[in-house]
Amino acid sequence: MAHHTTSSQQEGRTAGSGPPEPPLQGLVLAPHAPLESAQLAGRMKCPSCSGSRMFYCYTCCCLVGVNPEHVPTVKLPVKIDIIKHPNETDGKSTAVHAKLIAPDDVSIYTYPCIPELDGQTENVVLVFPGPDAMMVEELQTYFCKTEGKRGAESPAEERRVKKLKVEEQRESSHTCTPEHTDESQKHTCPVQRVIFIDSTWNQTTRIITDERLQALPQVELKSRKTCFWRHQRGSPDTYLATIEAIYYFLKDFHVHCLLSEYRGEYDNLLFFYSFLHKLINKAKRDAGKS
Repeated sequence: MAHHTTSSQQEGRTAGSGPPEPPLQGLVLAPHAPLESAQLAGRMKCPSCSGSRMFYCYTCCCLVGVNPEHVPTVKLPVKIDIIKHPNETDGKSTAVHAKLIAPDDVSIYTYPCIPELDGQTENVVLVFPGPDAMMVEELQTYFCKTEGKRGAESPAEERRVKKLKVEEQRESSHTCTPEHTDESQKHTCPVQRVIFIDSTWNQTTRIITDERLQALPQVELKSRKTCFWRHQRGSPDTYLATIEAIYYFLKDFHVHCLLSEYRGEYDNLLFFYSFLHKLINKAKRDAGKS
């Protein structure tokens, strides 16, 4: 989620509780050589909007000065929809990284436009902290319990009741029964679509209170430290950039919902992010600011 100061907007996302993990360590990434070459070549015009860009155009979501064959692509286990506040500065958002690396599975909408959500045909969750939010590891049990019971009375009240039931069974079961989990991919992948909000913290209320999102179960992430270079001074270092939140969600989802050992399957989502992080930190060191 995003935060702002008096001079610039800051992007981050509130994470849940738990010990923080070391950031950007041991990632399995494609070589950064193409980005290094593009940096040496300098800024170029976007072929679509003619804007001056480096690496990619954050407005058109396309590569600039980089051969697409040299940029990794990642297939995701779920569809991801990012709802961006209209006042969010495109050039300061990391949401475009997800679209560039996983173009078949990521869509970006500018509020008030949001994706068409059909909770009757697919399981959809909203990544946003709150009193009724569950952790990623609870998703499997939650949707096993709620299958066939979508569209009940009060969505918020229904979530509270179901969350209590999930918590009661957390210690004994995190999955459906074996005959269900082995039956089809649908049962091993309890969620088909995940919604993220790309906005300053002060602007999230307008989106999160939209009636079209009220029926969605909410998920929050366990605590991780952000590496975002526009992190707001004085705010917790567990406010994540949008691309960090997407990456950590998928990493937890892979382990707890797909029940597989994580071996770097989604690390390349951080292809641009990790390079920019390294580039900006080096510039700060060279300038004696770190």
